[in-house]
Amino acid sequence: MVNKKNAIVFSLLISCVLFLGCIDSTSDSISAQDTMVSDSGGLDEQPSEEPLLVYCGAGMRKPMDEIGVLFEEEYGVPVQYNYAGSNTLLTQMELTGEGDVYMPGATYYFEVAAEKGFVDNISKVAYHVPVIITPVDNPENIDSLDDLANDDVSIVLGDPQAAAIGVLCEKMLTKKSIYNQTEENVVAKGATVNELVTYITLGQADASIVWEDLARENEDVNIVEIAEYDNIIKIVPIATLTTSENSEMAAEFVDFVVSDEGRTVFEEYGFTLYPDEKYAYLEAN
Repeated sequence: MVNKKNAIVFSLLISCVLFLGCIDSTSDSISAQDTMVSDSGGLDEQPSEEPLLVYCGAGMRKPMDEIGVLFEEEYGVPVQYNYAGSNTLLTQMELTGEGDVYMPGATYYFEVAAEKGFVDNISKVAYHVPVIITPVDNPENIDSLDDLANDDVSIVLGDPQAAAIGVLCEKMLTKKSIYNQTEENVVAKGATVNELVTYITLGQADASIVWEDLARENEDVNIVEIAEYDNIIKIVPIATLTTSENSEMAAEFVDFVVSDEGRTVFEEYGFTLYPDEKYAYLEAN
């Protein structure tokens, strides 16, 4: 009986030794794998490129989205966009002190940014040409800026406190001495030019003033060109920000936007490229 008990105890001891040996062997194997991953530079340890933060006017969303993809394919650096009205972007830049590139819809806000010392490495990309848009059937027969002051006309305009197009609208209407009359017809103001296009496509107003490139390929709106002597055409600028922590790559991005490859994208989306003799007079203004 004793021998039988001894045999059982001995068997249990052997089993424990074998079990502990397996655990130790498995532990060694895991440690070896960890060492191999560490030595070869695991995924967690591989450096990843920080995205560039680009503050961009909402009216350039389509070409800039495409340019961002092309840039990442060529340089391996992703591009993160913040799309909004030009003044809204300027305020965000000032509050956060962050970002790599600024591209407003017109030079006015750019000049403000330059005065504050926010921008460097400045380039010019294209022109922003304001046009009037109406629903396709143009129910109020809008044919010029003057018609925006007519009775019973509902219009939507850009907010001058947020968007570049809003500032230009205010200037154009004041120049025509019809600002007060048109203000009485305003049913809404948009923070971005894209919002204005949406208002018209949904039939929520009779007219608006937007950038030509946004409306040119839109089948849901009717375009009414503004007479040259009434219009205010602006140059679209781009520059690196002095706050950039990756200034070399930010400069590469600016150069890429104004390169032949970048300019081709803008042209495909209906922009008139800078420089153009037709608008040479703008440089003197």
